[in-house]
Amino acid sequence: MAEDSADLRALREKLAAEESAYAEVLAAVDSLASFPLPAESLLELPAQRERLNEAWRTAPAPEGGVLAPRVWAAVAPALKRQEQWNATVVQVLNGQLEENARLFARLRELAAALVRYLQRVQPLVDARARMASALATTRSELILEAFDRRLESLGRRLTGLLALRDRLEAVSEETRAIRAALDRKPTPEQTKQAARAAADSGYVAFEGRFRGAPDEIRERLRDYVPLFRDKAPVADLGCGRGEFLALLAEAGVEARGVEANAQMVEASRARGLDVVRGDLLEFLRSEKDGALGGVFAAQVAEHLPPAVLQSLLTEAFRVLRSEGLLALETVNPRSVVGFLEVYNRDLTHERPLHPDTLAFLAAAAGFSDVRVEYRSPIDAASRLHPIPVDDLPERAARLLNENIERLNGLLYGPQEYVLLARR
Repeated sequence: MAEDSADLRALREKLAAEESAYAEVLAAVDSLASFPLPAESLLELPAQRERLNEAWRTAPAPEGGVLAPRVWAAVAPALKRQEQWNATVVQVLNGQLEENARLFARLRELAAALVRYLQRVQPLVDARARMASALATTRSELILEAFDRRLESLGRRLTGLLALRDRLEAVSEETRAIRAALDRKPTPEQTKQAARAAADSGYVAFEGRFRGAPDEIRERLRDYVPLFRDKAPVADLGCGRGEFLALLAEAGVEARGVEANAQMVEASRARGLDVVRGDLLEFLRSEKDGALGGVFAAQVAEHLPPAVLQSLLTEAFRVLRSEGLLALETVNPRSVVGFLEVYNRDLTHERPLHPDTLAFLAAAAGFSDVRVEYRSPIDAASRLHPIPVDDLPERAARLLNENIERLNGLLYGPQEYVLLARR
């Protein structure tokens, strides 16, 4: 999973701060709601209040005695005023205590109601967030559904455009073949050759689409040039558009080719290459014993019936001189990807050739120092990836990775191999 962006981290930090502040407010209000009333904390207050209500009156007038009436008459006004003052103070205290009790009770009720409200706010916010998320998900699903329908429609149009492109490529190759023949003011025989070139143009377009452009083929074949540097003359069987012949010419190696496709022959000759149109087996049979230093064929062997392939190996052994080299490049059927994506795509393929089979046939034809080299490995990013040891116990990770490596060898092995055999 990718790391959070700076904006997302800042948003999460702000959310955490807001949740912490909300929790502090809720705790403070909850603490406020739990304060005790005066009657609950001052347990002696009712008794003290009762004694105060009983003790506010002054002493009564004395009964009997000579001085008592006179003394009482003198102090009675003061005692009366004291009694009135006492009564007023007691009334004020009683009223204040009653009002305070009611106020504290209402405050506690208000705090409790506020706590209950705050406790309901968070679930309500969470519910609204979940509802908004659900609505957003629904909107996203509707958008994705509409996008899928649009993509499906575009896919159908693209399929039609690809088919049209393939047809245009085939027609373009056919047109080039006919135009090249007409530009030369052809003889009747050349007109027939132009017709054959036009008929072969479909496969030229097919190769251009799926095997690659001439420059791509040149780069893939460049590694073979050093093998034939001292092997002139070299024969390129099924030379196609002459990519390998051109590489040998650049390296100063004498070479000639044979090709059955008339348009490819015309294209090769136009570049000044020595190419004949015909059957590759008949081409070899026309050569003298030991006349060649090298025989090369790329993506040809899989097109040949078994009997023709065996005859080709026999003839190649005959026409090569001592230490001459035979190099046959073909699709690797041991690679599932190579077999499914490369071999099966071409309808002109006769049958897949297991490397052990081709090596055995070459040895049976008389070649020595027969070996197989694999080419065109599949990109590592497209292969199965090993499991990190830290994610599993060491023994389990080791066994799993060994099986992954075996699967990679079977599913994603090199797509091609070359048979190298010396006379």
